[in-house]
Amino acid sequence: MTSKYILFYKPYGVLCQFTGEEGDRTLSEFNLPKEVYAAGRLDKDSEGLLLLTNDGPFIKRLTDPKSKKEKTYWVQVEGIPTAADLKKMATGLRIKDYLTKPCQARLMKDFSFPERNPPIRERKNIPTSWLEVKLIEGKNRQVRRMCAAIGFPCLRLIRSGIGKVRLGLLKEGEFKEIKRSEIL
Repeated sequence: MTSKYILFYKPYGVLCQFTGEEGDRTLSEFNLPKEVYAAGRLDKDSEGLLLLTNDGPFIKRLTDPKSKKEKTYWVQVEGIPTAADLKKMATGLRIKDYLTKPCQARLMKDFSFPERNPPIRERKNIPTSWLEVKLIEGKNRQVRRMCAAIGFPCLRLIRSGIGKVRLGLLKEGEFKEIKRSEIL
């Protein structure tokens, strides 16, 4: 069997699996090749880059925390974090009983992204801002929890990169096949 590597822009509200409960939106509605599986996860309420492949050893290598593959996220938060707030994130935060590894976090100036459907929650008197967060781990809902821990709730989360690959010009629900060498 020939190995396939697919970049997919997972829309908001879609599960990272091909089957689900009645009423769930899943990967099955996007005409993806049937023999591929998600290499990692994105929460149902997150969107962006998802890598799918039929190469099991590659999935294990990519998702193993020891591989230290960088993942990049664009995060719309409520409020505007200061450099001191972002430094707390960058040096590691205690979330419950876990200390996050250091990451890169920066405020993205003049950044905008097409509106999400459904739209995010907005408050008239509280501005929003976009952050770029790069990390090498990926605990469940980690970026959301990190933003909340510094006092800036996450309104929208888009994974924009995994390793060397980027979301690029893909639009919601679109996918393209790439070569393994483009990922690592």
